[in-house]
Amino acid sequence: MRDGAVAPSLSLKAALTQVGAEVDRRFDVMLAVPNDARAELYQAMRHAAIGGGKRLRPLLVFATAALFGVDRECTARAACAIEAIHVYSLIHDDLPAMDDDDMRRGKPTVHRAFDEAVAILAGDSLHALAFEWLADPATHPDPFVRAELVLELARAAGPSGMAGGQAMDLKAETATFDLQTVTRLQALKTGALIGWSVEAGAILGRVPPEGRTGLRGYARDLGLAFQIADDLLDVEGDEVKAGKKLRKDESAGKETFVSLLGIDRARGQARMLVDQAIDHLRSYGQEADLLRNIARFVLERDR
Repeated sequence: MRDGAVAPSLSLKAALTQVGAEVDRRFDVMLAVPNDARAELYQAMRHAAIGGGKRLRPLLVFATAALFGVDRECTARAACAIEAIHVYSLIHDDLPAMDDDDMRRGKPTVHRAFDEAVAILAGDSLHALAFEWLADPATHPDPFVRAELVLELARAAGPSGMAGGQAMDLKAETATFDLQTVTRLQALKTGALIGWSVEAGAILGRVPPEGRTGLRGYARDLGLAFQIADDLLDVEGDEVKAGKKLRKDESAGKETFVSLLGIDRARGQARMLVDQAIDHLRSYGQEADLLRNIARFVLERDR
């Protein structure tokens, strides 16, 4: 492993703290407020992107890239790109036209702290910046690696991924979805970006697609387990710890893993998926322990 990469032997808590500080530091530099009429736009982006959040997706990029000895600078740029996409999606998800939320990560949502127009532009800008950062030669010297990162993130963020899942989620308020449909919805809305986060480290490490099968299986099961745990938190969690409004899906009349399976079966399904995710890493040794600990963390988190 090259100097500065996140060591798989680190405890999960230490890794989360380290990666969170790294992402915040880089956002602080990349989103420096200009001395012109764009200042409020940058302030809105900083409000959403800096501080708070689990930083799960950046951590997955670091953990996977460490398996293949990827340089820290390359890894960090990819990690910031996926976090920028995630933050953009949260800004837009919180808008009145979507979920109409007032709090996110323990502070006012962007459209509340600023206004709706600024929030839309802040989300748009973070979306664009993610691809700009990935396409920059500083992210990787190989243009084919950069092109694959961009292509796969576009797929994961667009109608075949997160945005498509969000569209299904909006329909869920007026339609009755069965378990198969809810699983598909969440595989797109939540799972696609988690999948990219895991695969990005392998792409940076020039691992061919046929060598990523286990990582893809890990990401698929992790993404679904994460969403089931999120549904459980929405029912059982503490809004103060979560830093956002809970019990929203039930009030909106949406079907979730919990409403379809019940609390006990949903929790059991999440445990099974975590076990499956870990089993997908069986070809790796202790160098993949951080990925295994991330999977276990999904069931233990309180926000």
